[in-house]
Amino acid sequence: MRTYQETLDYLYSQLPMYQREGKSAFKKDLNNTIALCEALGNPEKKFKSIHLAGTNGKGSCAHMLASIFQEAGYKTGLYTSPHLKDYRERIKVNGKLIPETEVMEFVNSYDDTFSKIKPSFFEWTVALAFHHFAKEGVDIAIIETGLGGRLDSTNVIDPEMSMITNIGWDHMDMLGDTLEKIAKEKAGIIKKHKPVVIGNTSNVKSVFEEKAEQCNSKVYFAEEYRIPDDLKTELRGKYQSENLRTVFTTWLCIRRTDEIVYQISYPQLQKGLLKVIENTGLRGRWETLSEDPKVIADVAHNEDGLKWVMQQLKEEEFEKLHIVLGLVKDKAVEKILSYFPNSAQYYFCEAKVPRALSVNVLEQAAKQAGLEGKSYVSVASAIAAAKGNAAKNDLIYIGGSNFVVAEAI
Repeated sequence: MRTYQETLDYLYSQLPMYQREGKSAFKKDLNNTIALCEALGNPEKKFKSIHLAGTNGKGSCAHMLASIFQEAGYKTGLYTSPHLKDYRERIKVNGKLIPETEVMEFVNSYDDTFSKIKPSFFEWTVALAFHHFAKEGVDIAIIETGLGGRLDSTNVIDPEMSMITNIGWDHMDMLGDTLEKIAKEKAGIIKKHKPVVIGNTSNVKSVFEEKAEQCNSKVYFAEEYRIPDDLKTELRGKYQSENLRTVFTTWLCIRRTDEIVYQISYPQLQKGLLKVIENTGLRGRWETLSEDPKVIADVAHNEDGLKWVMQQLKEEEFEKLHIVLGLVKDKAVEKILSYFPNSAQYYFCEAKVPRALSVNVLEQAAKQAGLEGKSYVSVASAIAAAKGNAAKNDLIYIGGSNFVVAEAI
């Protein structure tokens, strides 16, 4: 049998992986996932779930929900993507990573069967997650979509409810070139007779109302609810206020829907929100990595996410701003760079993934956008240069992609 590292190498190298390779790994239907689940005895039907989609915030919301359910005493599965440091971050039960041995045994046991189906990296991982949650007998699984919604591999579940955090400009080459088209793809996770919470309607409210009406599903718009003054989350970042409201609205939905059997008190909601990192291990959300100089890392990587982050940077106190920046190929580079301040010193880099944008291309695009800096051969060397140049009262921001943050932490 392969070792754990050999198993991961097999998954990464033999099978297309969207996060690493981009559009070439994107599947246009659910046939593979359906076939995989049938081969496994349909584990997706053996546990209850909540399904999340959205352009930004779904990872934070998923971890918040998982923490809340854990505080209420429920055995909680959590499926998210991508991972930052360890593949097993994608699949957790009560905050514990799936064991390495289970990853190895699963791939070894089903390699021959799955090879006839030719699944992608993501489809393999979804199948493993469903298998693990069923085997562990979780009370609830919080399932985050990878990309889109309607055609996402996770969209074979029949959840207790759905959540769509927001709609923004990202993955337009696959999801559509208007917010309405993107919203329709995300709205594809809404199921018949099951409630849905919409975080930020992003001026496409009618798309969700129409889909919910077709499904005879009650829809909760978080924008219509006010967060209680004493409800806080330990997750930092101004953008978490919107996620907090979406999660609060989800708690209200659970309490008001007779068919959803979970009992979560307000104190359990409060405690769960204050222990997200401890309960789930979430990282990379406006995370302070060190002080003197202060180093902050954040995984924001598209227009809407970076708007929030750049606004928050303005509110930090520092003498000089240093930005370690790396992007991926399939983003609107010029548009993204327009959000970054031209007063900062830049350290351009590329992460160690095929999808990373060439550091030379990034530097040239940045110069045209009026951003001055130098290129470095790796994320580590860019960070080292920033730390070498920064004074005690300066600020270093690391971001642009999940992969840059992953290498930073």
